[in-house]
Amino acid sequence: MERPRRYVRPTITRSRFVLELASELVGDTAWPYLQARVILREKGKDPWKEVCLFGSDACDAIPEVARGDVQVAILNPSQLLTLALRGRGPFPEPLPLRTITVIPSLDQLAFAVSERTGLTSLSQIRERRFPLRLSLRGEPHHSIHIVVKEVLSQLGFSLEDIVAWGGQVRYDPAMPDRPTRIGAVGRGEIDAIFDEALDSWADMALDLGMRFLPLEEPILRSLEEMGFRRAAIPKAEYPRLAEDVPTLDFSGFAVYTHADAPEEVIQSVCAALEARKDRIPWQGEGPLPLKQMCSDTPEAPRGVPFHPAAERFWRERGYLD
Repeated sequence: MERPRRYVRPTITRSRFVLELASELVGDTAWPYLQARVILREKGKDPWKEVCLFGSDACDAIPEVARGDVQVAILNPSQLLTLALRGRGPFPEPLPLRTITVIPSLDQLAFAVSERTGLTSLSQIRERRFPLRLSLRGEPHHSIHIVVKEVLSQLGFSLEDIVAWGGQVRYDPAMPDRPTRIGAVGRGEIDAIFDEALDSWADMALDLGMRFLPLEEPILRSLEEMGFRRAAIPKAEYPRLAEDVPTLDFSGFAVYTHADAPEEVIQSVCAALEARKDRIPWQGEGPLPLKQMCSDTPEAPRGVPFHPAAERFWRERGYLD
């Protein structure tokens, strides 16, 4: 008679199994569920004493972090964290937020319009009450919507005004380089795209004869006072431009937390980033550029102070001068 097999404990914990499974799923571009919220707690504890990590690059996590419901979240562009800290723009009061680190990502905002519109500045849209046919990102919580709203407000009009003037505002579920967006410009279905991720579609827009409209100096100064950062779409990178185009920065993915988040939690998060720096994908290569992620650079701008535990950890490990 065959003896029953002895119980063998798995070499991987159930939590690790689930996290590895989730990591594989969100790494598949065909998988539609790409945002992740991870909740960790002490085993068997009730009620939950938890640490929540939110893998979203949108603004909807900011109130949750400010309430202490989420301990770690990500935000692009990082400058929106400055607006939240100052209580400007969409944030009615200052919020107690701090930086853990900033993932480098050099990018600019582009207001691209077709030459057939005759527009050479954003202010002309209001002056001419132009019936613009505009494509925006279809993700309702994407930061692009907040940034565009604040820019247009400084110019004295809104997306609702564009519609009232006979125009159209489309929310297309795709990046700007897709047939539903830049392709729609070529087909004559739309006149304009306001978006970021510029290096993926700027040349395509220029091929179609689109113009990148500049932000004028008084508007830039007002936006900077709020907490935005100015930038330029560089002629050196796009030689068909007549000159650099003044605009807003869209760089950096800020990894952030509450100002009073427990120091042991933030130190552990930093230590985990360092331990995994060779395994977390970085522009198709590794390792994570931790020193750059701790420096205030154009690719990784930091407008909000470090959490004390993060600053201490990065300085002790030699990533912060």
